[in-house]
Amino acid sequence: MKRLNIFVDETGEFGFAKGASDVYGISFTFHEQDNNIGLELEKLNKRLMKIGYTDMIHMADLIMHRGDYAKFDIKMRKSIFNAIYQFSRKIPVKYYTIIVDKKYISSNEVLRKKLINEINKMIKLHEDYFNKFDKIVLYYDNGQKPLGYIIDSLFIRFNGFEHKAVFNHKEKRLFQVSDMLTYIDKAVYKHKNNIKYTKAELYFFGNEELRKISKELNKKRF
Repeated sequence: MKRLNIFVDETGEFGFAKGASDVYGISFTFHEQDNNIGLELEKLNKRLMKIGYTDMIHMADLIMHRGDYAKFDIKMRKSIFNAIYQFSRKIPVKYYTIIVDKKYISSNEVLRKKLINEINKMIKLHEDYFNKFDKIVLYYDNGQKPLGYIIDSLFIRFNGFEHKAVFNHKEKRLFQVSDMLTYIDKAVYKHKNNIKYTKAELYFFGNEELRKISKELNKKRF
């Protein structure tokens, strides 16, 4: 049985409440089950163990120096980032990110329609590829329920589609890769469109470093 695993995460807020991000992003990591990532996964976990952090990697908190990472200095936080980034470069997967600039969106309904159009465009572009699989398992924790409903409504057309909303975030490193991609691609979009970075983003990344990271990840774009 040919199986495709899809790991999805988002960045930004779905709504327009005060303080909500102007940039909304969704990243997809596509992994064909037959492509073994066991060796690289083992290397990643050993590297994280050596660094001294083996839990889930959450990119926003890592860069913003908060939550589990509040007591870590910049050197340790960069080491954690580099571990998941190098893993993302070496594994046999494909990536796809959708970025929506909400300053051109007037309401939740318009945002919903925009996301439907963008995700559906990606699906139609690669529909023959998706149809090769007997089973498609999508991992998204429904952190934002409207996005979960949209994804389900568009992928349900494929035979054997299953949406797993409950899974071990720590073990599913590919989910963490999608989390990383949302942040990287949003930062690149902000730079290209002259949107100000936060102080934490400026401290963690330089424009040249982001450009190099994005260039490497572009080699695996879907």
